[in-house]
Amino acid sequence: MEPFFLSIDDAFLKKERDKARKLRATQWWKRKRSSGICHYCQNSFLPKELTMDHIVPLARGGKSEKFNVVPCCKECNTKKKQMLPVEWDEYMSRKGKSGSC
Repeated sequence: MEPFFLSIDDAFLKKERDKARKLRATQWWKRKRSSGICHYCQNSFLPKELTMDHIVPLARGGKSEKFNVVPCCKECNTKKKQMLPVEWDEYMSRKGKSGSC
């Protein structure tokens, strides 16, 4: 399946990245990350090792809102790139894994 990409302008990306930076500084995000669990592989990490991932990536029209960001490990974040959840699930099933790194 070929990924579909929207034409996202630089102003939108700049605004959403700024919102993400502000969201990372909130107590809500700090509590969410404090669990130390990656959203995708469910492995445990030190909270400071978890990154913020947009479930629907900004480049695909996602927003920096609480419902669209999750803590995840660097490995999952790097592998996921700009995939949508259904694309990620398909990728992991082809790899013979169920969401793990």
